[in-house]
Amino acid sequence: MSRTLTWTPPALALPGGWRGHSEALLPWLLPLGLALLWVLASHYHWMSEQILPAPSLVWQSALEFGSGELWTHLWISLQRLFWGLLAGVAGGLFLGTWLGASKRAEALVYPSFVALAQIPTLAWIPLFMLFFGIGELLKLVVLIKAVVVPVTLHTLVGVRDAQPKLREAAAVLRLPRHLLFLRLLLPAALPAFLTGFRLALATGWTSLLAVELLASSEGLGYLMVWGRQLFMLDLVFLCILLIGLVGALMDRGFGLVERRLLHWPQPATGEQRRRNDARGWRRLEGALLPAALLILWQASSSLGWVDRNILASPLDVVRSLADGFQDGSLPHAMQLSLQRALAGLVVGGGAGLLLGLLLGLSNRTERVLGPSLSALRQVALFAWVPLLTAWFGLGELAKVVFVSLAAFFPLFIATQRGIASLSPQLGEAARTLRLDLPKRLQLLILPGAAPAIFAGLRLSLIYAWLGTIGAEYFMPSDGGIASLMLGAQQMFRMDQVMAAMVLVGLVGALLGALGQRIETRATRWRHA
Repeated sequence: MSRTLTWTPPALALPGGWRGHSEALLPWLLPLGLALLWVLASHYHWMSEQILPAPSLVWQSALEFGSGELWTHLWISLQRLFWGLLAGVAGGLFLGTWLGASKRAEALVYPSFVALAQIPTLAWIPLFMLFFGIGELLKLVVLIKAVVVPVTLHTLVGVRDAQPKLREAAAVLRLPRHLLFLRLLLPAALPAFLTGFRLALATGWTSLLAVELLASSEGLGYLMVWGRQLFMLDLVFLCILLIGLVGALMDRGFGLVERRLLHWPQPATGEQRRRNDARGWRRLEGALLPAALLILWQASSSLGWVDRNILASPLDVVRSLADGFQDGSLPHAMQLSLQRALAGLVVGGGAGLLLGLLLGLSNRTERVLGPSLSALRQVALFAWVPLLTAWFGLGELAKVVFVSLAAFFPLFIATQRGIASLSPQLGEAARTLRLDLPKRLQLLILPGAAPAIFAGLRLSLIYAWLGTIGAEYFMPSDGGIASLMLGAQQMFRMDQVMAAMVLVGLVGALLGALGQRIETRATRWRHA
């Protein structure tokens, strides 16, 4: 897509051949420069090898571990990912199709499903550890939870919003149910399902590495923890490179599969049903399932069907919430976590916004920095934990850096893409009016890219909160809601674990709603 609002610094006049070669070399400038700096830092001992291992040491580790051990751990991680994807995608496909095809099922089940989905996968891990131990079942359950949510939500939308005219045609032709599914619902829902599958692939890979970092004796996550404990950062570097390569190959491979499957033309303006807010009996239906589950849960605990040390009753969870607010432990822990999330959002989100503006405005800068940033984005977030703890320790600085990394990419990508997708007519108007760069930013570029920027801000809010939970898990802390959960898990206080989970889910939902509200108010002119 042509970008007419970009600003490119004047270039030297070069012959055509040299200009073509220089353009081809631009994406390699940053990685080659970093590699040169790495070699010089190693040669002149600017940093200790325990902090920054020499390239030769990383290569030696690649030869040593690449002879068998590295591939063994990679194969174990990929096997876990495969079985988790298989179970999670199958469950999400079934649940999403059922909810999308049945209004009654959607009214009954969907509110409860969304409420549980608000609790991040990381927040479930202490509870899952108490339920399932730290063996292979734990990894499978964590993966299924991470995968089933995006697949279900996207499949539901695809099935539910199948074009009404096609439904009418199917009713006129009196298509049987199996043909209705194969010829109408499946093709209509396939694009949304594939989007959900791509998100599930990335989420599953990240969640697998997180649980392997916490509780595993095999896999890439375990290998990184082992290397970090022995101060073998060369092995940590090698694992990070391998994790990024696997992530890039999965994303590229799925993109090829997606293009082959979606070979029919997609309508430019597909019709969707207008959905009214649930009122009256519909709203009551949505509360039936959670009410029934709570009653069954309380009854099973009161009648002794389950051990309270394994599954605390709802009343015990409510008491823990009340006690936590009364003694101030929960508000204090939540305050510390929110402060870390806000600091990471300001640092990482601000850097993402500025860098997204720079790359969106300058084609040359995008050619230099874009490929390297895209490669870094393929590295799963939690793969950076061992390296960050080695560089920054286990204090507040390391946590803020990790949260900043989590918040950086959503806003960076949204800003860059928002500017890149601006209409060429705006560029023509800017040239006609002879606007300089500051005026273009103020009057055309920022207002035009505002929807994408605020959508990215909403995602950065959510990712900053997820990063905060992860930072408190992997970097021992004196406070924070995740630290409180881990302490309660070690004392087998299920009521406290579940009370903290409720708060984490509520804060995540509130941050998502806050981001949506900010986006709606900041771009309300779109609906004028």
